[in-house]
Amino acid sequence: MAPTVLELHDDGARHIGHAGAASGGGHYLLTIVSERFAGQSRVARHRMVYDALGEMMRREIHALAIDARTPTEHP
Repeated sequence: MAPTVLELHDDGARHIGHAGAASGGGHYLLTIVSERFAGQSRVARHRMVYDALGEMMRREIHALAIDARTPTEHP
C-alpha cells in the first residue's frame, strides 16, 4: 500500500483476560496513511488492510482498530 504513515500500537494490556487474548490473538490499533485509499470508502479501505494482513487476521490478530486515511485527510 506504500504508506506514508504506519503506526501500530499493541492494545493487548487493556484486554487481559479477554477470550482473544487468552488464545494468543493480539489487540492492535493501526493508523495507516496511503494515497491508495483515495476514492475508496471506509469499508473498502479496511478490506484492503485485511487483505494485506491475510492469515495474520485469523491467527496472530484477534482485534484490529483501523484508522485508514489518504495523505490529504491525515492531520
